[in-house]
Amino acid sequence: MKRLSSLILRWWGWKVSVTVPDYPKSIICVAPHTSNWDFILGKLAYASIGRKAGFLMKKWWFFWPLGPIFRSMGGVPVGECPGVSLTAQLIERFRTSDKLNIAITPEGTRSLNTRWRTGFLHVAIEAKVPITLASIDFPSKTISMHETFFPTGDIKADMLRIKEYYRPFTGRFPDKFSTETEPDGK
Repeated sequence: MKRLSSLILRWWGWKVSVTVPDYPKSIICVAPHTSNWDFILGKLAYASIGRKAGFLMKKWWFFWPLGPIFRSMGGVPVGECPGVSLTAQLIERFRTSDKLNIAITPEGTRSLNTRWRTGFLHVAIEAKVPITLASIDFPSKTISMHETFFPTGDIKADMLRIKEYYRPFTGRFPDKFSTETEPDGK
C-alpha cells in the first residue's frame, strides 16, 4: 500500500513532507478541510509513509457495502447519541489501546466554520497523547506534518495557537476555510 499510495500521489502531482515521529498514540489534526478529496489525499499521504491512522466519520456513511470498507480502513462511525459522549469514548479507546492514531478535522465540516471543535484538545489532555498538526495545501500540492502540539489545558489559548499554525494553508475551496476567531475568542 505504501508504494501504491506514493505512486498515486506523485501521478497527481502531490508531495508529502513529514518530520514528526510515528507516535504509538496520537491525534492527527488535519486542516484545511474543504473537500471530500481531503480524506482521500490524507489517507494516501499517511499510507505513503507506511503509517496507519483511524478516522471519525458520520455513521450514516457506514451502510452496506461501504461500512465494511471504511471499517477496514480505520473508520470509526460517529453520530449523535443522547447521553453518549464521543470525547469520553475516545479517551477510553486511547487508554485501552497499545497503538492508536486518529485523524480529525477541527472544523468538523467542509463548510465555512470559524468555531472549530475543541473535543480533540480535551481528548489529548485526558488521554495524555500528542496532537500532530497535518496540513493539506492545494496551491503547493503539499501534504505536510511538521509540528507536534502538546495542549496546555487552556483550551481557548490552545485553539488560537492551532488556528495560527494553519493560517498559511489553503484548502481546495479557499472560501470555505477560516482561521478567524469567534467574538468569544474560540
